[in-house]
Amino acid sequence: MENNQASEGRSLELPKPEVLKRLALSDSGFVFDPVTGNSFTVNGSGLAILRRLQHETDLSRIVASLGEAFEVDTLSAERDVIEFANLLRNTFR
Repeated sequence: MENNQASEGRSLELPKPEVLKRLALSDSGFVFDPVTGNSFTVNGSGLAILRRLQHETDLSRIVASLGEAFEVDTLSAERDVIEFANLLRNTFR
């Protein structure tokens, strides 16, 4: 069962899985969408979030993984994931 609830009871609407999975990601942060031809770059934390979103839909697991990897508190990691997911969702309308 997916857990896309933010800690304050807000629902997190992730970008569509089929969109996330088709994105090509380079280690330098270059992101390419082969369907639209669009490309953009992300920083290291954006790349880490994107990679996790491509393989995981459970917000609590994504947040825990990022918190551990970047040594940040859960609320900060959750906020970053939510903000980045909203940006992605708006980018891939």
